Amino acid sequence: MAYGDFTLEQVVEELGAPLRLADLFPGVAPLAVPTWLRELLDRGMKLPLLSEKARSELIVMPILLASRELSDDSISIYSGQRLDVDPERGLMGECDFLLARTPPLPILRPPLATLVEAKRNDIDLGLGQCAAQMLGARVFNEKAGREGSPIFGCVTTGETWQFLKLQGDQLEIDPRHSYISDVGTLLAIFQAIIAACPS
Repeated sequence: MAYGDFTLEQVVEELGAPLRLADLFPGVAPLAVPTWLRELLDRGMKLPLLSEKARSELIVMPILLASRELSDDSISIYSGQRLDVDPERGLMGECDFLLARTPPLPILRPPLATLVEAKRNDIDLGLGQCAAQMLGARVFNEKAGREGSPIFGCVTTGETWQFLKLQGDQLEIDPRHSYISDVGTLLAIFQAIIAACPS
């Protein structure tokens, strides 16, 4: 078993992460969108985004790069990084994206967020994988002596985004979806995630 095999029910029942709905980013106000990001997204959205790879390259990565720029380059972005921390429990496999609050290094540092591209363009199908990766990130952080910090997660189709948070054993899912049509709010949410996680 690996991250991608988990359903949300399995994460709750087998990995012991109680689940609740919560407004994770109350009162977040949209940020100004950099001109280069707006232009790049406009160009990308005119193409047929039929695969996860296309959405990753033309929507997800540009938003993550803009988030990094807005945080004065205080985060690293790892794409396709393996996070094998507890194979016996299924906490192993490749992560679409991991964010870490560190300067860019060629080795993974304690993650603050994990991002999953939705399976078959379905947000709900990606929630189990994302939650399992968040638990894997927590194990990684604990082994690195970084206990207690929240771990955030996100599942996205590129157009639709849903955010999660893991604090201790408690898993929270924001019932609201965010949308690429409001990219300023997406940027604000990522800045709130970065601010919630100490360097």
